[in-house]
Amino acid sequence: MKKAVALRYDPSKEDSPRVIATGKGSTAENIIKIAELHNLPIRKDEDLVELLSKVELDKEIPDKLYIAVAEVFRFLYDITHKE
Repeated sequence: MKKAVALRYDPSKEDSPRVIATGKGSTAENIIKIAELHNLPIRKDEDLVELLSKVELDKEIPDKLYIAVAEVFRFLYDITHKE
């Protein structure tokens, strides 16, 4: 079954990324469709989704997931800043 998690991070307003949506099945499909409609980058990482889906909504990610999420943000930076 497909799973999805959406993160939000605004360094001017937040200390850490937050989980803003999580779901499986049709809810996951909707999260992905919304991201696509808004041209938001999507990264497939089943292990990270599994871990992040256990974080409560609108809560900062736990310290133990910082490195993994930092890698995602690095990926996002790389694809959005290609010349």
